Amino acid sequence: MSDDAQEVKGLNRKMLGKLLVVAVLMFGFGYALIPVYKQICEVLGVNVLTQPDGTVEYDKNTQVDKSRTVTVDFDGNAQGPWRFRPVVNSMKVHPGELATVMYEVVNTQARTVNAQAIPSYAPQSATPHFKKVECFCFKQQTLKPNEARQMPVVFFIDPALPKDVKTITLSYTFFEIAGLSQAQ
Repeated sequence: MSDDAQEVKGLNRKMLGKLLVVAVLMFGFGYALIPVYKQICEVLGVNVLTQPDGTVEYDKNTQVDKSRTVTVDFDGNAQGPWRFRPVVNSMKVHPGELATVMYEVVNTQARTVNAQAIPSYAPQSATPHFKKVECFCFKQQTLKPNEARQMPVVFFIDPALPKDVKTITLSYTFFEIAGLSQAQ
């Protein structure tokens, strides 16, 4: 090998050494940032999810009226080729408390069916106080032949519900949408 080639090889080795040192220092710096970041956040009180005793801190819903309990009865009526029913018949909730109930539908036909659920409430005075966050009734449902499905209703009762209302009935009627069903 010539002197120039050996000199280039030596320079390349020095450069490789320097690059390795820089890479190790960058990794170490990145690794050290995690405890430093946690410490800064804790001192400033920013993004602190755990308490000193290790428990997780959750925001509590202050809108829940724990002094009252409302019984919600569930009903399902089928107007078409399926079985439709709530998984539970009733539930007790506090006004303002988020609750979930499941409804089950089974298409008993050997064809695809399109359907829509229409809700109704009793007593009627409870209607504006029954707030659905998520519901299968918000859109049309397409059920494949012999398909069974569980569908959620996530709701809460507005704390402004009149005090004399102790029971609310949520009833759904599940209708086939004419002209949209598909033969299979």
